[in-house]
Amino acid sequence: MPDTDTTLSIEIKELENKVASAVLPPELITNVDAMLGRLARSIKFGSYSEEYERMRHYIDWITSLPWNKRSSDQLDIVKAKEILDRYHYGLEDIKERIMEYISVLKLKSDQGQNAFAKAPILLLVGLVGTGKTTFAKSLAESLHRQFVRIPFGGMGSARDLRGQSRLHLEAEPGHVIKALRKAGTKNPVILLDEIDRISTNALESVMGVLVELLDPEQNSAYLDHYIDFPIDLSEVLFIGTANNTGNIATAVMDRMEPISMPSYTDQQKIIIGQRFILPRALEDAGLTAGEMNIEEQLWPQITRPLGYDAGIRTLQRTIVGMVRKVAKLKVSGMALPIGINRDNIKDFLPTYETELI
Repeated sequence: MPDTDTTLSIEIKELENKVASAVLPPELITNVDAMLGRLARSIKFGSYSEEYERMRHYIDWITSLPWNKRSSDQLDIVKAKEILDRYHYGLEDIKERIMEYISVLKLKSDQGQNAFAKAPILLLVGLVGTGKTTFAKSLAESLHRQFVRIPFGGMGSARDLRGQSRLHLEAEPGHVIKALRKAGTKNPVILLDEIDRISTNALESVMGVLVELLDPEQNSAYLDHYIDFPIDLSEVLFIGTANNTGNIATAVMDRMEPISMPSYTDQQKIIIGQRFILPRALEDAGLTAGEMNIEEQLWPQITRPLGYDAGIRTLQRTIVGMVRKVAKLKVSGMALPIGINRDNIKDFLPTYETELI
């Protein structure tokens, strides 16, 4: 059997090989080699096991980050309009603003510039359910970029974004680095979701990190405390969302371009329900369009069961709930199609709604 020192040397060699086979900045490789040298010398001391696990975890992180990997941008306003129309009804003013935004990016890209480094950071502002997050996803798809969401609601410390020093046990990188790793490219669309809902105690410190993230003069060398090496975020397209801008620091607002997401009218929500939500809910439930029929005059009742709602989340939950009930009836052997009318509507609407009818 190999002795203990030989086994430990093999473990260190495996880490060295992992670093050598990865695409990393030369300066980072130099730093890691020095760390591995110190780890090798610690074999003589009792702290080896703990230091080895820390080092292995660190190398797993740095070798999985997209230091040079990027996706190819698709700056086609016709394709972008097609994607936005596919997922969003109306909102023509917002779509027009996005088309203008992509047009400027294309012109700057055609001139050989890093168009995204100086691009304004869009901030989608609107009430709950008005489509802020899905609009950001659609924009990412139209640009042919990976999409990752960082939730800010209730964020309690700047460490959540910035990470924690490796000197602390069980330390990890912050949300920004985790988002890059999840995206697998250095130029994803990263959604900074609900930046107005940060915990009051952490508001100032988190806003300070946001200023750096959104500043093209600073984010080309962003420093996460865990990785402890500058990371270029200048090719990331950040998009923010907020219900309102009252809690957002002025310095952050100066780096963003607010776009108001309007509320939907009842008639718009009926069209959205009929054209978008219902077909998708039927498909997700394994049903076809002809297996469930809703009488036209019922749509206002389906759309507004709880009074005024600026968004469409309640409508989506209502329709999905109705579709699930139809799916259960189909599996139970009931003949199709199933028609929903004034006489049986209470049987299909969720319980919390039937009590209000």
